Amino acid sequence: MNVLLVKISSLGDILHTLPALSDARAAIPDIKVDWVVEQSFREVPAWHPAVRRVIPVATRDWRWWQVPGAIKDTGKQLRKQDYDRVIDAQGLMKSAIAARLARGTRYGLDRDSAREPLATLAYQQKIAIDPKAHAVPRNRALFAASLGYDLPDTPADYGLDHSKLPKSGEFLDRTLVFMTGTTWPTKLWPDLFWQRLVHGANAAGYQVLLPWGNDMEHARVSKLKGDRLQVLQQRLSLSGLAALLKTVRAAVSVDSGLSHLAAALGTPCVTIYGATDPARTGTLGKHQVHVAANYPCAPCLSRRCTHRGPAPVRPSCYATVPAQSVWSTLTTLLKNTDTP
Repeated sequence: MNVLLVKISSLGDILHTLPALSDARAAIPDIKVDWVVEQSFREVPAWHPAVRRVIPVATRDWRWWQVPGAIKDTGKQLRKQDYDRVIDAQGLMKSAIAARLARGTRYGLDRDSAREPLATLAYQQKIAIDPKAHAVPRNRALFAASLGYDLPDTPADYGLDHSKLPKSGEFLDRTLVFMTGTTWPTKLWPDLFWQRLVHGANAAGYQVLLPWGNDMEHARVSKLKGDRLQVLQQRLSLSGLAALLKTVRAAVSVDSGLSHLAAALGTPCVTIYGATDPARTGTLGKHQVHVAANYPCAPCLSRRCTHRGPAPVRPSCYATVPAQSVWSTLTTLLKNTDTP
């Protein structure tokens, strides 16, 4: 069976789709999936054995005058293959356009389930999925309904083919990765708390590694100090970050695509939530722990903090997620997980 999957972005959303691919491959062993994805994330779909071809698009770089030409070029790529199913697992206008360009019966979420209801005009088969459910079971249910197999009740399996990942180095039992970067200002845990967490980790004998994704993140992590603290010298690719996460004892992260990458790899990780809701988009997998703000307006699901009352930190909700709480959760996780 030939299937086109449209899931363009973001990193977390892409990783949330992998368990559905694993279900489909188990139910339909001969399935071959082509995946339309944002250029910056093209590495990730290729890590799954069900994916035959990755079709990158660069929607984040498009300017309005480039859109007609880009759509034409994308259409040429998509029409090289006839598909038995075309599944839009994103439910946005941009993903619906890509699905509409392909040759095959188009499946997607119905109006009450899609993030952008107008996108449903592109689908020939519309499927109702609980919009409040977690993203991983939503994707699994969409695939089962689209491809005609019973939804399995097994735990989510990301199904990564580790032979397709870069070779990782020696396992570092006393090394942690702190992933501080994210796209929403309301997801940023205060720098003061990161500094305290670094001190706690160093005092317990752990080295801390700090990756970064852009100049702003590099400047922020470079201000953190510690006896056993290392800011990575260069920005790593997603494959490089995956290789790093495979070698360390555990990670701490804000709500970002990298926390979901840790979950997909099985790296023990504590993820911190303020503005976002772990019940809907939290990390899912073995050794994944959530620490969420307990605040009147949390989760606000907003990119900007609108709380105007007095608070010792900003965003205000993180006053309920201090460093000592995260460190306590992390030490418990470390005690309860085995090393390779």
